[in-house]
Amino acid sequence: MHALALAVLMAIASFGQSNTGELRLRVTDASGLPLQAAVELVNEVNQFQESLTTDSTGLLIARRLPFATYRMTVALEGFSTFVSIVDVQSALPTEYRVTLSVAPLQTQVTVTPDDTLLDPRQTMTVNRIGAVTLRQRTMALPGRSLPELVNTQPGWLLEANGVLHPRGSEYQTQYVIDGLPLTDNRSPAFAPEIDADNVRAMSILTGGYPAEYGRKLGGVIEVVTAGQPTRGFHGSVSAAAGSFATKSGDALGAYGGNRWLFTATGGIAGTDRYLDPPVLENESNHGRAVRTAIHFEGDFTDADRLGMIVRHGRTHFLVPNEHVQAEAGQRQDRDSEETTVQFSFQHILSKGALAEVRGLARDLSAGLQSNTRSTPIVAQQDRGLRELYVKATVSGRAGMHEWKAGGDVSLGRIRERFQYQISDFSQFDPETPPGFAFSGARSDLEHAVFAQEQMRLGAWTINAGVRWDRYRLVVEDSAFSPRLSVAWTSAVARLVLRASYDRAFQTPAIENLLLASSADVVGLNENILRLPIRPSRGDFYEGGLSKSLFGTMRLDVSHFVRTMTNFADDDLLLNTGVSFPIAFSSARIAGTEMKLEMPQWKRISGSFNYANMHGIGKLPITGGLFLGEEARDLLGSTGQFQISQDQRHTLRGRLSYQATQSIWAAAGISYGSGLPVEFSEDRQHALAQYGARIVDRVDFDAGRLRPSVSMDTSVGVVLARRDTRDLRIQADVRNLTNHLNVINFAGLFSGTAIAAPRSISVRLQATF
Repeated sequence: MHALALAVLMAIASFGQSNTGELRLRVTDASGLPLQAAVELVNEVNQFQESLTTDSTGLLIARRLPFATYRMTVALEGFSTFVSIVDVQSALPTEYRVTLSVAPLQTQVTVTPDDTLLDPRQTMTVNRIGAVTLRQRTMALPGRSLPELVNTQPGWLLEANGVLHPRGSEYQTQYVIDGLPLTDNRSPAFAPEIDADNVRAMSILTGGYPAEYGRKLGGVIEVVTAGQPTRGFHGSVSAAAGSFATKSGDALGAYGGNRWLFTATGGIAGTDRYLDPPVLENESNHGRAVRTAIHFEGDFTDADRLGMIVRHGRTHFLVPNEHVQAEAGQRQDRDSEETTVQFSFQHILSKGALAEVRGLARDLSAGLQSNTRSTPIVAQQDRGLRELYVKATVSGRAGMHEWKAGGDVSLGRIRERFQYQISDFSQFDPETPPGFAFSGARSDLEHAVFAQEQMRLGAWTINAGVRWDRYRLVVEDSAFSPRLSVAWTSAVARLVLRASYDRAFQTPAIENLLLASSADVVGLNENILRLPIRPSRGDFYEGGLSKSLFGTMRLDVSHFVRTMTNFADDDLLLNTGVSFPIAFSSARIAGTEMKLEMPQWKRISGSFNYANMHGIGKLPITGGLFLGEEARDLLGSTGQFQISQDQRHTLRGRLSYQATQSIWAAAGISYGSGLPVEFSEDRQHALAQYGARIVDRVDFDAGRLRPSVSMDTSVGVVLARRDTRDLRIQADVRNLTNHLNVINFAGLFSGTAIAAPRSISVRLQATF
């Protein structure tokens, strides 16, 4: 906890995404007197819609607005409604003045939804998830709310146990929570979640990264939990229940003034299907989670903003058993706990410059305890991370230039303790040691500097930047990473063309990295090349377009190619749920993604996306902890293989219908053509171990799982509504046809995992 105390004294930071700005709106009448007016901001690209109110001085400060063009409506009884377009494209506040005229004088301009359907300055590949989608999301199992929302976007694959894979990458997902990066594994098996009830907006990036981003660049998920200051007390409470004895409850309370906001949240959840089990029977799979958070933010002057966020989460769950393990009486308990403190400060230096310093301190721990009946090994683990992170930036604008420069430093301390005893020697080579113990700790020092600029030249937008990283943990390494992305817009054709190049320097996963890179385990398998895992270097290329169709839909198409050395993956240790980082010699991944989105047409909204991807990796392997017999041939190879996330075809779609102001219904479908399978035994051996229903989902001739299909439906009803208060109920049915979907099968690196059968959930929420 010393790192947390140090952060309270040292770290100051700004709660905001890299690509967000601020609108400062002042509303007066014709004589210059301030007006308290209702303001609505809408952007179709960002799925953003928010209703706000100016204060007694006529001022409204809308914070953390994703860069975009917004349709702004200002209304007050007795005055003509004002409608206009506001462009927010800078970290510096955008100032706007509105003078309302007494009705019936007309002061508005003609603005249509098509005016905000395209972002003419968007050079990167980014998808947005807005408030409506968050509110109407299908209920997920505990720990999976955010991953399942991200999984609805093209280019992402949700594999076993809620682990996200962006464009074929493993362990290269970065979350940016309220402006600060988390680069460790955030899946439910590794860290407590941030519940979607507390999320205000999400931006999901897979290409054209600003130089500000580093370390993990498979995909970046920007999450905003802090809301706009609203005067008085307000909040929400919700409760949900569903199949597999799943129950959850969440509460949010907030109190705001003109220039400050205090928020407290809490939640609890439990289920009997926490992880994806290896067999149909779902043996021993209970899990529970609790989380709390407090947030304060205030403007002390027009130029200074200070804030603080404190979060704590804890999970405890059992590892689901295979048949043999269940019969033996195995019990494996896993847990994780995390406490995070963020502080913030922002200062407007001048009309054209803004300074920010961001920081966090956190303490993360995770463990595994196995009883003596565990088989084929009895494993124990205790690991942890303490981190102090500080980042300072200066942003500015001058004419057609928007620029940002800064640097960050991450200081950490990693500890690992792991041991095993073999309880079933028939599952291992005779040379495998019957027991093993490892204990280690090491300090982590990472720092970087960067500079980036956006230039607007007529129809052209150019984002250019460069980043320098220094990494020191198990190995020492450094790299320069240039970035360039370009967009060209045709207003007549309602078309945006874009292209980008990203040089990526990606650091290894921290989970069990010391053991995976240690020479102490060389005796466990003589075939593996025991070298420390080094950072990955990659070249990411992409081209794409965005096109407005019929003024109501938007089509996005992207094609990408990624080449990487030291391609990161992980090795699952038998059926313990514990994994160890590995790296393949190199990999090449290419794919095409398409998304057709209709934000709103009459009462209908929806989206459809398709992704095609092919990935090839090359051996040998470094890292990992390999004990099984089947590892021998593969570890001695120097050939190539299909990466474990090589799913050729992925389709997802969702259509929503607003029947009345109080009733809506939605239906969704997802399809995956199947992941690769590497199974060295014959079909009869598979039948004996896994059963006919699971084996029938494997195409042994093609070396792939058979396609997976899932259909979901949801219905929502507003039971009561009055002013700012309402009571809502939502019912969901997932996997409506009860299709048996196998996620992974008998993989050396991923094991076996079965997706959930048909399930039902009901959620009740009250806001006030």
